[in-house]
Amino acid sequence: MTVDERAARQVAEQARETRWQRPSFGKELFLGHFRIDLIHPHPSGTAEDRARGDAFLEKLRKFTESHIDNTVIERDAQIPDEVLKGLKDLGAFGMKIKPEYGGIGLTQVYYNKALMLVGSASPAIGAMLSAHQSIGVPQPIAMFGSSEQKQEFLPRCAKGEITAFLLTEPDVGSDPARLGTTAVQDGDDYILNGVKLWTTNGVVADLLVVMAQVPDRGITAFVVEADAEGITVENRNAFMGLRGLENGVTRFHNVRVPEKNVIGKEGAGLKIALATLNTGRLSLPALCAGSAKWCLKIAREWSAERIQWGLPVGKHEAIAGKIAYIAATAYALEAVLDLSSELADAGKHDIRIEAALAKLYASEKAWLVADELVQIRGGRGYETAESQAARGERGIAAEQVLRDLRINRIFEGSTEIMHLLIAREAVDAHLSVAGDIIDPDADRQAKMKAAAKAGGFYAKWLPTLVVGKGQTPAGYTEFGPLAKHLRFVERSARKLARQTFYAMSRWQGKMERKQRFLSRIVDIGAELFAISATCVRAQQDQNPNAQMLADAFAKQARIRVDELFDKLWRNTDDSDVVLSKQVLDGNYTWLEEGVIDASIPGSWIADSTHRESTATNVHRPTPR
Repeated sequence: MTVDERAARQVAEQARETRWQRPSFGKELFLGHFRIDLIHPHPSGTAEDRARGDAFLEKLRKFTESHIDNTVIERDAQIPDEVLKGLKDLGAFGMKIKPEYGGIGLTQVYYNKALMLVGSASPAIGAMLSAHQSIGVPQPIAMFGSSEQKQEFLPRCAKGEITAFLLTEPDVGSDPARLGTTAVQDGDDYILNGVKLWTTNGVVADLLVVMAQVPDRGITAFVVEADAEGITVENRNAFMGLRGLENGVTRFHNVRVPEKNVIGKEGAGLKIALATLNTGRLSLPALCAGSAKWCLKIAREWSAERIQWGLPVGKHEAIAGKIAYIAATAYALEAVLDLSSELADAGKHDIRIEAALAKLYASEKAWLVADELVQIRGGRGYETAESQAARGERGIAAEQVLRDLRINRIFEGSTEIMHLLIAREAVDAHLSVAGDIIDPDADRQAKMKAAAKAGGFYAKWLPTLVVGKGQTPAGYTEFGPLAKHLRFVERSARKLARQTFYAMSRWQGKMERKQRFLSRIVDIGAELFAISATCVRAQQDQNPNAQMLADAFAKQARIRVDELFDKLWRNTDDSDVVLSKQVLDGNYTWLEEGVIDASIPGSWIADSTHRESTATNVHRPTPR
């Protein structure tokens, strides 16, 4: 399917939520306004919510300690049926579903705590539960489903019928305008045809959320029974990590889906997907934060035990720096997660930017934390847990955690896509006022009118970026020793907004192509958000040790912010683009000589032509 750049952009824009009906700390931050009142003190849920959550966590902990063996799942590349049955009986597949539909009814905060717990026991199980409840059938039905759909599907999900979300296709990743799966109406049914790739949970799913193009009406979301005639799971995919993941390729051939299974309305599929992901994305930061906490535990224990040159390795400065980074980052990741989740539970804030920043930041930092742990462990960090145990040592799965975490930089929006998504929201105010100024199709009169509107906006906005509370020594003194970091955030937020304005003035409509510049803008915002969340968390903890962690993290993050500001205008972006073009044009094929390409022959992208499947169906029902 051929779609030009303009059409693809229009599809993405139409799926965006363009209104800001509730306050957003992230939105204000990128506009240069440090609205700490929006996050401090952040809400903390009710006593009833906490009692329900703690009771479930205790049951889940006992189950994970007695029934989940990560070594077995890693060795067999499959979650045992008895473990899945136990999780279903426990209600783990209905954690976020309301009690009226048979679920546990956990808040986002406690749902994340549960994912951290079970994900530390087995990352594959954490991924399964997350995909089922965060982006599978429960979330979009809870948010957009009719009362009849909620009554029909949510109790089934709560009892343990596993669900999957199917959007990606062999030739379609983050560009949904090219979606090839179709849904053609036929009486009271739709006929689905197409192929979906990387269907997490798809191999064992009972229910599917499928995105398909309805001709002339747009991308639409459907609930589909996984055992419907014409559905074939053609392959169970294997990956470098998450080896127990039930991820596959699913083909639809003339599959009938009743009209009553349309979620929302025709053409609203992408809006539903993006709205679902606003809170659904918080499951990945939960798994990342849990991994970072585990890495800290192992790093602390090993660095005190291992002796080199007469001292525990943790007392050598080279390793001490790594331990400090792991500890500070682990604290920050949990602070970002808890703040975003509390805001989501309260329901009074628009958290689309906060959730996206949490996903982006946690996936990047947790990967670095795990890499540092592998380095601290040395050869043992590269060795599998089973191999260590076989020769008589404690089996530490550091290499597995590194492999398992790698996918989070790709799952639910790659780092590159998250940068662009957040950047689009960060510059939304500028694009809104610029309007026809940067529209190549707008006439002279429209551009003049837009210029007048922009002049009015900037006349009011730019003066707010000159001075602020961050320039006064008495700013944020209620935070004690951490006040200096919040003053830095306030000053940096205004600086970030000024730099964004300057870039917008310089490049105008071409700014969307300055992707590396926009990525740095977003990364600065992510660091400022993390510093803010960490200081707020430490203030609420009222623990001297927490204050030290927050202070250490803020110091580390501030150095990264300064470096990012420097790289906004001092970089190799332009020359790198030139070199890349020459590489793609084949000018450097001589550099590839002298090696063997041992890749398995085949097409770069698999055929996704609509046809009947000729493969064996590897769909595997799980015990109820």
